[in-house]
Amino acid sequence: MSTPTDFPEPTLVRVNGVELEVFEAGRENAGKPIVLCHGWPEHAFSWRHQVPALAAAGYHVIVPNQRGYGNSSRPADVADYDIEHLSGDLVALLDHYGYEDATFVGHDWGAFVVWGLTLLHPNRVNGVVALSLPYQERGEVPWIESMEAVLGADFYFVHFNRQPGVADAVLDEHAARFLRNLFRKNQPPAPPQPGMAMIDLARAETPLGEPVMSDGELAVFISAFESTGFTGSINWYRNLDRNWRLLADADPVVRQPALMVYGDRDTVLRAGRLTEFVPNVEVVGLDCGHWIQQEKPDETNRAILEWLAGRAAARGASGTGVGALR
Repeated sequence: MSTPTDFPEPTLVRVNGVELEVFEAGRENAGKPIVLCHGWPEHAFSWRHQVPALAAAGYHVIVPNQRGYGNSSRPADVADYDIEHLSGDLVALLDHYGYEDATFVGHDWGAFVVWGLTLLHPNRVNGVVALSLPYQERGEVPWIESMEAVLGADFYFVHFNRQPGVADAVLDEHAARFLRNLFRKNQPPAPPQPGMAMIDLARAETPLGEPVMSDGELAVFISAFESTGFTGSINWYRNLDRNWRLLADADPVVRQPALMVYGDRDTVLRAGRLTEFVPNVEVVGLDCGHWIQQEKPDETNRAILEWLAGRAAARGASGTGVGALR
């Protein structure tokens, strides 16, 4: 297990009107940037197993706590967490380090942001690695509206939007219990329960399955959310329909090479038409649940490094470079 002391020391970087807490490794590998984007309710520390492996493989690894998380800024306005702002932070981060483009890796919500970044700023992304969350088709109905019709008012995405502040207060009150109960693996299958799943998890006395991480590792997440509360991170959900509108005019096809890593036991559904929207995608399935890079760190590293090596070989054969410095 990794310990918090193994993780790089952060620096605060001012970008796009906010400050981001950024963890770096492999600075000696300037020119080969890879940016790791965490999900919800996570932290840059969720990439602790990938950072040393990627740095050792010759990459400049850049891992932000995105806005709303850790010691990064937490703007008060809900609209400050839309895809325009979140992708703008990543573009500004590239500018800060002097990179034209980078490979972006995202898990969960981080994958959503990376997919959106690739649509809105395609020239800044040279490759995409998505864990858990595949490319989301835009469809004809805004996402929350669609979820409400199919999954009901208690589905947590919908609840976060329709009852702002209610879940935030419960999660804030029970931060340690919520995170302990959420970061689990090998949970017994169970039929969906009525009620709001995240609120129920925060109130549940006994966790199911096995812990994904050690108590020391979990303490990093608990400490962060006890300090910040959950509202900033939940505000990402409160922009889904706004994001749907913001992406209306973007070319919906991701033309960059991509790697999609699914957890075979994840509750997130596989995309049936992935190759229609991401034609240059390779797909890998790992025997795990949702917290892919923490549940199966070695297998995740192997999948990413093999894909990166394959891309490097293909680029070498065609004589093209990557990650040029400005």
